[in-house]
Order: sequence, then C-alpha cells, then structure tokens
Amino acid sequence: MTNSRCAALRIVMVLALSGAALALAAEPQDHDHPRNHDDLETELIQYHDDGTYDRLLREVAARVIAHLREEAPKVKKPALVLDIDETALSNWPKLRANHFAFFPTGPCDLLPAGPCGEDTWERLGVDAALEPVQTIYRAARSIGVTVFFITGRNETFRAATEQNLHNAGYPVWAQLYMEPEGSHFSSAVDFKSPRRKEIEDQGYTIIANVGDQQSDLTGEAQKQGFRLPNPFYFIP
Repeated sequence: MTNSRCAALRIVMVLALSGAALALAAEPQDHDHPRNHDDLETELIQYHDDGTYDRLLREVAARVIAHLREEAPKVKKPALVLDIDETALSNWPKLRANHFAFFPTGPCDLLPAGPCGEDTWERLGVDAALEPVQTIYRAARSIGVTVFFITGRNETFRAATEQNLHNAGYPVWAQLYMEPEGSHFSSAVDFKSPRRKEIEDQGYTIIANVGDQQSDLTGEAQKQGFRLPNPFYFIP
C-alpha cells in the first residue's frame, strides 16, 4: 500500500471515528435528563404501600411522644401544634388518582381514578387519619397538652375540615388556624409562623410542632419541630 493510500485511509478512519464520537455524544446520558416520571410514580406507590412510609411515620411519632412526656411537666400551659394535610390527615386517594399532580378545581366523580380537584376533595371531608399522628394527638391529650391545628387550607373549607377532623378521630382542639379567604402567601412560613406566635402570646408554650414540610417548622415560636416524611409533594 502506498504512503498516499495509507494516509487517505487514516483520514477516513479518523473521520469515521469522529462521526461515531459525535453520534455517541448526541445520545442523552443518565445525568443529562430527569428520571422517567413513570418510574418515579411507581417508586412513590411502592414506598407508600410496602410499609416503608408507615414505619417512618411511626418512628417520628415515637420521638414526638417521648418528647411531649418529657417536656409537658416543665411548663404551665404546654401546647402541641399539628399541620393537617399529610400530617393529621392523609390525602392519599386524591394524590394517587391524580398521579401526584395538582388540580386546583374540577370534580372528583371518577375516584378512585382521576383527576380530582383539590377544592372538591377538601369539601368532601373524607380524609383518613394518619394513625401515627393520631397516636401523638391521643398521647398529648392524655397528659394535658393542648392541641392546635395550623393548616394552609383556605378558610372557605372550615366546616368540611372541622367535620373531617372529628370523623377521623381528632374530636377536641383549642383552635384551628386556616388561611383567610382571598389571601396569598409566597411561603407557608409567612402564615404559620405568626400563628404560632399568637398561640404563645396566649400564654402557651409550644413544646412540639409537627408537620410534613420544612415550611411548617420554620419561623417564630419554633422550639422543637418534628418533620414527617412526605416525598409526594413540596410546599415552599
């Protein structure tokens, strides 16, 4: 083979390899794009259904109850603050039906299939209690700790929410704080933190604050916060 033909062959091979490298580079790699949505949904359902979610809830609940029993005797008016959604009550049927998407409005006529609008779901008032949190509630009541609820739900849904709490096994509380109708907060902290301050201004000491979002636990009157697991959605 002549030198010129060798040189030409080398050029062709380089061009071919370069083309292959470019083609490979064009293929998306695992770190170049989000994980598949269907895979994530499957993992969330498994996490909920295989007992992992319940086990982690119970682990947090055990810590809260131990803390309540230790701290309650130390103050005159001990208080417990509970969030509602994915804390006192579970929205699992709606979350599952909606494939973990958020629909603010619309009917829920197709349950257990979706979609199911948030407003309609809250008016139904059929959320079940998260049993580990119900255990916290009962333990608090048994040792004289006053219970308050602070929720991001709108005041419009007060009647349905109060009835839902009663039906789910939370019959007594000192006050249920709900966001005023027409209000808008950039973060749940902006609403919930001042409400905790109001509770302490009444002479209570909040010895435990339980929620499923970091925004439930940030801000004023934040002595001891306990965060429950919730990989299903995020509230700033």
